[in-house]
Amino acid sequence: MSVKSHICLLGLIILCSPFTGVTGETHVFSSSGENVTLACINALSGCTSTTWIYTKHSSSVTVELIMLGIKKNDTERAERLSLGSDCSLNIYKTTEDHGQYICQQYVNGQKSVTDAQVYLHVLHVSSSSTQTEIRSGSSVTLICQLLSYDNTCDSLLRIEDLQLFWVNQTGVNLLTDSRYQISASGLCIITLTTILLNEDSNTEWRCLAKMKNEIKTSASYSVKFKASTKPTIKPTSKITSSPTASLSPKQGKVFICPTFVCSVS
Repeated sequence: MSVKSHICLLGLIILCSPFTGVTGETHVFSSSGENVTLACINALSGCTSTTWIYTKHSSSVTVELIMLGIKKNDTERAERLSLGSDCSLNIYKTTEDHGQYICQQYVNGQKSVTDAQVYLHVLHVSSSSTQTEIRSGSSVTLICQLLSYDNTCDSLLRIEDLQLFWVNQTGVNLLTDSRYQISASGLCIITLTTILLNEDSNTEWRCLAKMKNEIKTSASYSVKFKASTKPTIKPTSKITSSPTASLSPKQGKVFICPTFVCSVS
């Protein structure tokens, strides 16, 4: 987004973004798996005029989530969405829900107020290693990424002083520890690489998203070593053959005994 100059007129209830000039624009931060609420700042009473639309990227199709206060059930994530009493949009357990959300108000088929735009940024942490590879002495790389709509994350990085960084369980920035290699591998992506030690089992590393000295959201990754399995030695069963019945010359028959006691008649 380009930086545009703008003027907020006194007496008008308009939110002006300091770096985009888009009216009614807000930014919401969440971590993957959290519940999030997106406020509709232009809502009219009763929510029957409220419509929410969503666009993941500028090149993707716009999806209608809420139409005149009624949830659209034919969307992919309808079961995770609900409309609040204040016309806000509730998202249950965010995953890849990042993108642009627009709250619109329609009265008699016509827009009645300016659209309210909400940009949802979702912080996600993943590992380059599979669980079977996580063990003492192995190398692990953790990837922390702030998923955003197009280049909004880039704008926040350049103008709003957005920062991503890794901390340990006590909150110490891991840049100060030479054991960890921290690098930015792309826009709004920061990686952590280290060699696992025995004491790292059940250790939690946390990625923080900070803007203007305020923590916006965080996401963590806990290392759990695969339990070592000791070979189990099963006792061997001693097989004893069943005894053969004693035969007298008069019997002339052979009896196979199924048990250790034979009765010969």
